[in-house]
Amino acid sequence: MSRYLSIWFPALLADRALRLRPGLKDTAFIIAAPERGRLMVKTASTTAVQKGIVRGMVVADAKALLPGLKLFHYKPGVEDKLLTRLAIWCLRFTPVVASDLPDGILLDISGCPHLWGGEQPYLDTIIRKLNTSGYEVRAGIADTVGAAWAVARFGESCCIVPSGQQKAALEPLPAAALRLEPPVLERLQKLGFARIGSFISMPSTVLRRRFGQALLTRIGQALGHIPEAPVPLQPAVVFREQLLCTEPVHTRVAIDIALETLLQRLCDTLQKAGQGLRSAVFKIDTVDGGSQDIFIGTNRPVRNTAHLWKLFEPKIAAIAPGMGIEVFTLEAPAVEALAGRQEAIWSTLGGADTSTELAALLDRIAGRMGDAAIKRWLPAAHYWPERSVVAGGLFEKTEASWRSDRPRPVYLLSKPEPVIVAAPVPDYPPMLFRYRGKVHNITKADGPERIEQEWWLEQHLVRDYYVVEDEDGARYWLFRAGHYGVEKPQWFLHGFFA
Repeated sequence: MSRYLSIWFPALLADRALRLRPGLKDTAFIIAAPERGRLMVKTASTTAVQKGIVRGMVVADAKALLPGLKLFHYKPGVEDKLLTRLAIWCLRFTPVVASDLPDGILLDISGCPHLWGGEQPYLDTIIRKLNTSGYEVRAGIADTVGAAWAVARFGESCCIVPSGQQKAALEPLPAAALRLEPPVLERLQKLGFARIGSFISMPSTVLRRRFGQALLTRIGQALGHIPEAPVPLQPAVVFREQLLCTEPVHTRVAIDIALETLLQRLCDTLQKAGQGLRSAVFKIDTVDGGSQDIFIGTNRPVRNTAHLWKLFEPKIAAIAPGMGIEVFTLEAPAVEALAGRQEAIWSTLGGADTSTELAALLDRIAGRMGDAAIKRWLPAAHYWPERSVVAGGLFEKTEASWRSDRPRPVYLLSKPEPVIVAAPVPDYPPMLFRYRGKVHNITKADGPERIEQEWWLEQHLVRDYYVVEDEDGARYWLFRAGHYGVEKPQWFLHGFFA
């Protein structure tokens, strides 16, 4: 059974103004916006409300009623940004959170309250923390979004509707609790339907004929007959582990123990799912409402706790506990399939798998210096050898593939170097070449391989490449640029074989 929590901020903008300017605490002020050519009160401080100022009042009338009233102008889009920040803060309580404009937040809390000891302690914790942060809130929990929204705004303070009791909870509430449009509400008021209980049990054909399908849809959503779920602020992380502290944590030892515990839990979960993580985020939430996180990435799927601990360890020192840490969270937002045979490599004695050791080394370097510090050669779609490779990032990929049908040197010079060559006849391989003052007598040669530049990029002389081996067994990649008898050909050294 799904359970939803609706949080309502009756004075969201006024509370924000007080957080930004604490000196306004006992001051009567309003935030106003132009509507239909008149300046209207959008929200009012508690002091102003106590003196008769209400939302929707014309500013001129409000000032006439309270001459000392302070006025602030409304900035469009403030609620959206503020509710988004508050919704992100609520992610510590459930992975599915959505902002509910203009003044609310919706949470899918299915399976979460038991971590706090039940729905009442869960709700009390959220309300207390928001109140401590300076926000006045009302909240409601029910089986449906519609019922939770209704009791949060029109029911008793912080109401929890027992499972399956939505209809009983809705009946004494006004019709506005169904989130109806003003024209529908006006028709209901004219016919004397002030409370939901006066029409919720009427036949659907009668209600549809009098008030349209919108009323039936809202009733169905509130009762659970029509599905409705909040659109999450961000996708829920499937692989996620959380650790709650009975007392606030301050020490590095406690942080290390929490991370080790969460790593073991997460790796066990990944193993059961046959997955390995490619990135992980370690988050901490402090008593004063703050949050911090540290991130790691891997260049292959991993679920080895010792290796992951080494990646996190250098970054733990950046965590500032502040007044104390109350929640630890470890998430794996990116995962890939990892077979059991691959994972067994990590525990092989003697380090038998060099590629795994290299992957671990790259992970540690990237963790200390960032992914941008590591480059690797990638194939490029060009014939010209010096253009056929490009330096890319650790996780970058290209559509081109390495050429394997022809021999290519292990070390390619970025710029070919000229050499002096002796060849018996023009199209024969060279007999010897002089490079940096040393003469190399050639004993074996293979070629030529003709390579031409793409005409749409640049015009260069055609190249004839030879793989040659000298008396010492060293192998080189030479080429002749140009044809005998047409151009004045030159010889160059372009690479070295292993």
